[in-house]
Amino acid sequence: MIDRRRLRRKLGFWRVLAALVAGLAVLAVTYASGWRPGGKATALREEIARVEVTGVITEDRDRLELLEELKTDPRVRAVIIRVNSPGGTTVGGETLFEAIRQLAAVKPVAAEIGTLAASAGYMVAIATDRVVAHRSSIVGSIGVIFQYVDASVLLGRIGVEVNAVKSSPLKAEPSPFAPAAPGAREMIGRLVNDSYDWFVGLVADRRALPEAEARRLADGSIFTGSQGLDNKLVDALGGEAEIRRWLETERGVPAGLKIEEREPEKDGWGLFGSARSALFGLLGLDPSAGDLVEALGGSGGHLDGMVSLWQPPRH
Repeated sequence: MIDRRRLRRKLGFWRVLAALVAGLAVLAVTYASGWRPGGKATALREEIARVEVTGVITEDRDRLELLEELKTDPRVRAVIIRVNSPGGTTVGGETLFEAIRQLAAVKPVAAEIGTLAASAGYMVAIATDRVVAHRSSIVGSIGVIFQYVDASVLLGRIGVEVNAVKSSPLKAEPSPFAPAAPGAREMIGRLVNDSYDWFVGLVADRRALPEAEARRLADGSIFTGSQGLDNKLVDALGGEAEIRRWLETERGVPAGLKIEEREPEKDGWGLFGSARSALFGLLGLDPSAGDLVEALGGSGGHLDGMVSLWQPPRH
């Protein structure tokens, strides 16, 4: 009989807990749908979403998934992409550019340039339909770079010799262990020039510039926001207030919507995420980085392959 009473008490506890959880879930869904105490329910709480693109740009699956979610989120009437980046990998800039163009096909999207939108950072900004910069922002650095190290002299001084058996002379060239093989620089030059022509084409198309003018601006130069406006690299000077004016007057977004920060959901949260951050901090890397590539990029590390980056790391 005592055991039965204990069992009934335990069952009662779990039933009450389940009822509380269900009640909280209903309240959460109701709140998200727009209902407030003392007010009438609305179908949606509409908002303008703001997405930050900061630091070195790499292929970021989490950010791409966020942009895909914003495209179908009925609460989001428009999106502001806030850019503060020196650039990054060419593929990272390309994938982000394409994702923003897909989003812009569904909803109004504008870019606010903070301190810096250079190289792949500028590529991201021009994916939007309205580019706004501050007067003293830095924009431009349109171009592509491929860096490699020749450490053969240093290795020779310390008595290290690296040998390789290759299927062809250009396999794995250029190598950091020996001077570049004949034809390697020409091969890399073709690679860089192809991506550069593609980048110039994006600028000419998105900024409605003649190709010759886009190419003139794409000599690696950087510009202030004011100079960028004169050169048609940006549409207006200002910040979120200017973007809001454009959204409301030219894109039909309701006035007064709240701007909500939207962030990607990062993997590795919890205890593992804390341990990872602590390890990055001990190694002198960025403890807020989502992964090792981002941590190395944020601390001046090397990015393999082609990059579209202003002031790349020097080795």
